[in-house]
This record gives sequence, C-alpha cells and structure tokens, in this order.
Amino acid sequence: MMTPLRLLRPLLPPLARQHRRPRTDAPALEVLGRAYPCDDFTNVTPKILAKVGRNLHNQRHHPLWLLKERIKAHFYSAYAARSGNPLFSAHDDLSPVVSVEQNFDSLLIPADHPSRKRGDNYYLNRNTMLRAHTSAHQRELVSAGLDAFLLAGDVYRRDEIDASHYPVFHQMEGVRLFSDYQLFSEVPDGEDLKLFEAGGRRTPHKQEVHSLEAVKLLEFNLKGTLGGLVRHLFGEDLEVRWVDCYFPFTHPSFEMEVCFHGDWMEVLGCGVMEQQLLNSAGAGDKVGWAFGLGLERLAMVLYEIPDIRMFWSRDERFLKQFRVDDIHREALSKYPPLRNDISFWLPAAGEPPFHANDFYELVRAVAGDLVEEVALLDDFTHPTSGRRSLCFRVLYRHTERTLSQREVRAVHGEIQRRVQTQLGVEGRY
Repeated sequence: MMTPLRLLRPLLPPLARQHRRPRTDAPALEVLGRAYPCDDFTNVTPKILAKVGRNLHNQRHHPLWLLKERIKAHFYSAYAARSGNPLFSAHDDLSPVVSVEQNFDSLLIPADHPSRKRGDNYYLNRNTMLRAHTSAHQRELVSAGLDAFLLAGDVYRRDEIDASHYPVFHQMEGVRLFSDYQLFSEVPDGEDLKLFEAGGRRTPHKQEVHSLEAVKLLEFNLKGTLGGLVRHLFGEDLEVRWVDCYFPFTHPSFEMEVCFHGDWMEVLGCGVMEQQLLNSAGAGDKVGWAFGLGLERLAMVLYEIPDIRMFWSRDERFLKQFRVDDIHREALSKYPPLRNDISFWLPAAGEPPFHANDFYELVRAVAGDLVEEVALLDDFTHPTSGRRSLCFRVLYRHTERTLSQREVRAVHGEIQRRVQTQLGVEGRY
C-alpha cells in the first residue's frame, strides 16, 4: 500500500538551527498531498507521519471502527428529528492537519496554557499541527449550521510509553445545541423561561450569561444521553458516577466514571459549552453541550485488548475476531465474563493429598471451553484446627455468545458436586 505522505526533503532542520528565523528555502513536509514548510517549531517525525492516513476508525471490521459504528447506531436509533431522520449527523473523514488557531484558540485555550507546549504536540510548523483532539473541528461544524453531530478521528500527542498510551489514538465526540423552544418545550410554563440572563455572574454551577434553569436542563439532558450510551455499550446494570472537573471550553464540566468488573474507570469528559465559543461560531442564540471519549480506551475494556499497540496490528489472528456481519452482534472477545467462586476444606492428614492440577482437570471435564480462567483467590489455614481451605475464582466466557447466569450456575453446581465426590474435599458453599 502506498503511503499517502512523504518527506519532500529527507531531513528536518538540524537542531543547531531550530531556534533561528525560518528560511525561505527551508525543507517542507508533504502530508495528505499538501506541502507544509518547516520552521523552528517543526517536530513531527517520519514515524508519526507514517500513521497519518491509516484512519483505523474507518477500516471496516477494525475494533475501533466497530466501536465507532456501535456508538453511531445508538445515536441514530435513539434520537430522531421531526422528519424521522437521525437527529445527529456523523463526520469521520476530516483532515487531522489543523491550524494552531483551530486546535487551541477556537476552543478558548489561553496562549500560555501548558497544553500548547511544543513538547506535548506534533507541529508541522508554528501555524500548523496534527490535531491533539477532535474538538479542533467544533467551531467549523457549528459555523456550518449543524446543531447535533458526532465526530470521530485520529489525534496526535507526544506522550509516555506504556501499554495504555500511544502517540496516535482516536477520539469520538458529540455536540448538541438547543434553541429556547427546544430546551423548554416540554417544561411546564416553559414559555416563561429564558436561556440567558443579563447581569449574571459565573459560579461553579453556571456561566455568567446562562440562566440557572437552562443549565440544569442542559446538564440533565447531557447526563441522560451519555448514561444511555454507556449502558448500551456496557450493559443495563452498569453503575455510573459523575465527577466535577475543568475544561477550557465547557462550564460546568464533568467526567463520567463507570464501575466495570469492580473498578471505577473514567470513560469520558463533557460539559455545557462555553457561550463565547458558540458566539464566535454564529450560534449565539443557542446553548449546547459537548462530550468527548477515547475510542482506544473504551475498546481496550470492552474487547479486553491488553496493549494499545495491538490496534495497529495487521495480524489476522487479532483482526478476525471483529469480523461480524452485524455490528450489534458482539465481537468474539467481547462477550461478558461471568465469575463464580468455589471454596473448600482440603482433605485431613492421612487422606489422599489434594493437587491443584486435579482440580483444574475436573473443571475442564465439566465445563470444557466455557471456562476461560481459574485463579486461586485465597489460601487460608484455620488458627485452631489447622485445617487448610482454598478458594478459586472460575471465569466463564463463551467465544460465540453471551452466557446466562442460569446455565453457568448449573455448570458450577456440577463442579461443586464432583469436587467433593472425586477429590475428597469438604465444600464451603
């Protein structure tokens, strides 16, 4: 496959010259068919440029594509305009090359904000960069007259190296704007309510120009929308909590955390859009909310992908798991696990000894491939009797469908019965 970009000249400006004034004959970079002159701010490397244009989120049957499509499908089905068409439009092919003004100034990020640092971003030159977030396109889409949209794309940040961080990742965000009629139409006496107030002041709960009623309704709509999304992805029984936070382009702002497999995990940021941003985009008569989430982060949890580098793999053994005919049919590795514990007293002295491998083989004989893992949770010796007890956790997961707790309970019960009759232990269940 031909790489969609290349260096027009093979070398970036030498380090010794990086702080001099840009030269008119400075080398240039070609990205997605367009040339960009280098200067003292240029720090993007060939390794990073080679990722531009891969667009993993648009590669059919890639896990990021699958997750993006599931989110789109949820919004399409859950929210419809009066015409019956989907309320939200979707955009996933905007260029990752943006101006510094788009990436920062359009989002009200101050000139001295640490997120602008050259050490944290990939600059083509002083005026142009690889976007650090998909929010860089918010103003242009609002200016185009869009009131409700989803936006997905690749973003670029210089970051630490570990299993959950990579210099290129993918974001998806949503924006929804409301007129006074749209926000208050279903509220009793809503015709008496206003989006804005004169002479207001900024508090931790609202912007100075917004009425408290408008902000509370926006917050209620935002949290309800996102709660529905994550329950669609993780399951209806998901526990959610909200944490107050700060973003330059929303106020009030929140992070959503979900309890998944017993751990609280932050999954997205959101908030009421700064009115100044909407004013600059020509939508000053409306109010709105916005959210953003990392596709890799969600996919790593939902599909149990242990290393972020795997998203860039071309290995068929990895990719084939996500080839599904229907996006609503889960990827093979997505089917949720069910965990059941089993504990028992070991045989007394003088009886045939207990061997863990015998227990593992018994589990395999009963449950077969329904069991993904058996792990020792606890090894306890009673201080008085000296009897020893073991507790194991058995993780059940089918590779082609979701298991019900009822069928797993039946299998687990058979394991409990046999472990006593065949291994000579005394159950503690």
